[in-house]
Amino acid sequence: MSFVIRFAVLLGTLLAVDSAVFAQGQSPWRAHDLTRPRPPVVTPSPIGGVRKPPSDATVLFDGSDLSEWESEEGGPSEWELKSGAMMPTSESGPNRSKKAFGDVQLHLEWAAPNPPEGTSQDRGNSGVYLMGLYEVQVLDSFDNETYADGQCASMYGQNPPLVNANLPPGQWQSYDIVFRRPRFDSDGNLRSPAVMTVFQNGVLVQDHFELWGPTNWLRFDPYKAHTNRLPITLQEHGNPVRFRNIWVRELVETPRYSSLAEVTSNRKLPTQQLKRFVGKFRRSSGEPYETRIHNGGLQLGLEGRFFDLVPKTNNVFDFKNTFAKVFFEFDDDDSLDGIVVDVMGEKRPAKSESPR
Repeated sequence: MSFVIRFAVLLGTLLAVDSAVFAQGQSPWRAHDLTRPRPPVVTPSPIGGVRKPPSDATVLFDGSDLSEWESEEGGPSEWELKSGAMMPTSESGPNRSKKAFGDVQLHLEWAAPNPPEGTSQDRGNSGVYLMGLYEVQVLDSFDNETYADGQCASMYGQNPPLVNANLPPGQWQSYDIVFRRPRFDSDGNLRSPAVMTVFQNGVLVQDHFELWGPTNWLRFDPYKAHTNRLPITLQEHGNPVRFRNIWVRELVETPRYSSLAEVTSNRKLPTQQLKRFVGKFRRSSGEPYETRIHNGGLQLGLEGRFFDLVPKTNNVFDFKNTFAKVFFEFDDDDSLDGIVVDVMGEKRPAKSESPR
């Protein structure tokens, strides 16, 4: 087999593998599949001291009290407050925020028990449930083998983390979670799924993952329409996992655009009229500018690129897609004397170098 043929076969194989990696469809693994590959281990830096919340954050726990939390039944929180951290007790259930949230940036810090006890899912187990339904797993996954979609920072039962970024038990670790809630139409049908991006100890571990529905153990539940705001829940799983420094920033629903806005004009100048704006210019700094006619319109060249211009008045053109404009200056005899390029409020004059 020739080199060219061998290369073509190899390239085809690589492309097939690449397309399989990024193809969307049914997962080849069932929930908690022991044959699913485990994420590689990386060593993050320790988080250091407590990170202060930004000015627009809602602080849910600063170590001083449990006033922002309640039990699953709505009564006072049953968790224990100790040394600036909170943790479940053997008698407590989940801890739920009194406030309800939708789209949020959530920061929290947690530490698994040290010395560690148990193995797999019985070691440092807890969870962070956005809207009480969508879990980011908390687990002591430092030298602790378990199924891939159940290890620390997994979307429990759905998606393993990209890497295992755990610190040793007893050390404080951080989650920074960006959560976009699911959207439902007026009939309760799913319009768009919940999406999560997660950093553990500053390392990206979930990259804009679209959840398939609520996360559960041994169940695959489809979405059911729910309210736009629900509490955040911390799981009690029989392990004294400590939590501190919890705050959220509520996120607005930002529009998504497919392209830039374009300037339009009612003025259509024929080529003969556009010729009076064509020339070469130079700034006092030595930077050259050039105007030319291209595809029936005027363009300005600067910094190695040409930009389409749209006529607005007799001597002013706007950039088509950029918040900038060009003023053309003429002598008394109507000769082109120079231009002023206004780049977002910064005036850049240039004198004509064209022969008169």
